[in-house]
Amino acid sequence: MKKSVLFFAAVLCALQGFARNEVSQISVNYPITPVPFTSVKVDDGFWNARLQASRDVTIPLAFRKSEETGRIDNFVRAAHPSADNKLPQYQYDDSDVYKVIEGAAYSLQTYPDKRLERYVDSLITLIVAAQEADGYLYTARTCNPTKIHPGTGKTRWEGEEGGSHELYCFGHLAEAAVAYWQATGKRALLDATIRFADCICREVGPNPGQAMVIPGHQGIELAMVKLYLATGKKEYLDEVRYFIDYRGKTKTKWEYIQSHKPVADQTEVVGHAVRAMYLYSGVADLAALTGDENYIHIIDRLWDNIANNKLYITGGIGATANGEAFGKNYELPNETAYNETCAAIGLTFLNQRLFLLHGESKYIDMLERTLYNGLLSGVSVEGNSFFYPNPLACHGGYERSEWFGCACCPSNICRFIPSLPGYVYAVKDKTVYANLFLSNRATLDVAGKQVVLSQQTGYPYDGDIAFTVEKTGQKAFDLAIRIPGWVKNKPVPSDLYTYADNERPSYEVRVNGQPVKGDEAKGYLHLNRQWKKGDKVSVHFDMPVRTVKANPQVKADNGMVCFERGPIVYCAETADNPKGVFTYALPKRPHVEQTYPTNLFGGKQVGIRVAAQHLSLDGEGYVKTERDHLTLVPYHLWDHRGAKQMKVWFPQGTKEIEAVE
Repeated sequence: MKKSVLFFAAVLCALQGFARNEVSQISVNYPITPVPFTSVKVDDGFWNARLQASRDVTIPLAFRKSEETGRIDNFVRAAHPSADNKLPQYQYDDSDVYKVIEGAAYSLQTYPDKRLERYVDSLITLIVAAQEADGYLYTARTCNPTKIHPGTGKTRWEGEEGGSHELYCFGHLAEAAVAYWQATGKRALLDATIRFADCICREVGPNPGQAMVIPGHQGIELAMVKLYLATGKKEYLDEVRYFIDYRGKTKTKWEYIQSHKPVADQTEVVGHAVRAMYLYSGVADLAALTGDENYIHIIDRLWDNIANNKLYITGGIGATANGEAFGKNYELPNETAYNETCAAIGLTFLNQRLFLLHGESKYIDMLERTLYNGLLSGVSVEGNSFFYPNPLACHGGYERSEWFGCACCPSNICRFIPSLPGYVYAVKDKTVYANLFLSNRATLDVAGKQVVLSQQTGYPYDGDIAFTVEKTGQKAFDLAIRIPGWVKNKPVPSDLYTYADNERPSYEVRVNGQPVKGDEAKGYLHLNRQWKKGDKVSVHFDMPVRTVKANPQVKADNGMVCFERGPIVYCAETADNPKGVFTYALPKRPHVEQTYPTNLFGGKQVGIRVAAQHLSLDGEGYVKTERDHLTLVPYHLWDHRGAKQMKVWFPQGTKEIEAVE
């Protein structure tokens, strides 16, 4: 690790001379560097619609809702404090505005829009005007000097560990400020953020005269790292270390906010799932920045607990609505699953960071599972409605909403979707990692030389991917192609879920039409060669429909199976199964039609149809069975045709069912 520390020190010394766009999100200190989303131009059948909906619908909708719900006016009132001013609805309302600005900044970097930029500039003027003279900026406290918001304390920081969200709001302000500076070069919001950060460093910490508190809602840890990388001010990194090292050592000992014990002593993920993911992502950042292997050991064992005990088949996390929290090991109920959209985004952040630390495909495998299922389900294809929880079963009546009182999920979607291209590739020395499969053209810096790659694919519904080398400034490099766990018969990197069928998918890679073997390491096939312009790499992944079963210790799924194909998990809805979805059972070896068209989005999406038994009661109350079929669609597309029944897991394999079959 000493080598990486020396490398980081050299980078940091040069940081002030970097162009603003080179201070990327989390790239300058990890052993592996993600390719910035601005360098990956997506032209993909699956993702184009999502990216366009984000910039044309989701971000404008979120700004409009921020106006309608008074979130923007909070800053106006804070700039003109009065006993007549009403308080914000929630003490964390500021954060939603900041997250939408961050998403707008990402969108502006790839799709310049002067009208949007002018609008954000006007918001920044209001935000900066609300800042106090010493840098403090938190409208829930400052808009009315005569009233105390019930979510805060009487003085600054007093209520932080109980839910004031002062530090959390700063975190999203900092992420927005750095992103907007990178997008436009404008410093107004960044300078305001620096003043607020300096205020926090003066007032919060372990020294005499400071408030010795830790964030009640984590998030500032990641943001302070970004601000540190943007400014080179070491006190920001020191503050991150304090926030992490003092967790469990301050007054509040509470599993809900992961302060029940020091982070170094934590072995199980507990409490509020979003808070946990932001905390662990911050630990990963600190590990990379400092080279301290103790932090790496901490984050590795906590990730293992998620992978082995607390992950849903959809890649969602958070079993219970009580505290939006993790349950006990193997506690993974379906209908009452919480699986908050924000938690899925947080898990994506964590897995990306752990890949950048370790270079193992298992982290991207989990990221991909979360991305295509438990995260994308959180927003409609049209980009105008959202899920907060993402359950795996529903008896009807649950549907996406245009907005929420607590609007963390829609605003988080605003900032995540535009950044998605930044997860596709990564580089270490002369190794190019191809992590996600979507059609794009990417410009990569490989050991100081420019390489241009294009990728064409119908993924995730098609297992064929074609890479073309369009420019080889660096002729000798190693193209490391991720071989997904589902291809190698492991749906997840643990025994939490396994395949219940006899399928044995394989893959094939060709270079310029000739089969190649390559070397496999850490889940990647490495093609190390002298490349020339026009070289083509063709990848084929077998993509059969698979049946999946859960570990027997997951009581909610005992005797049940679900279906997936490639990275996509499927569910059944009453829109395709009018008899309902809770009255079906499956034979042990169900016949599957792999590309069954549904009426979803004009039949463009791939559904599957499975042989099944429909169960009902006869006139005397006895159960009767009849042969039938069950139609399933990708889980992320459910609730696009009404708030009806939905189910992921189905009972399977009684003798009676097989006899009827």
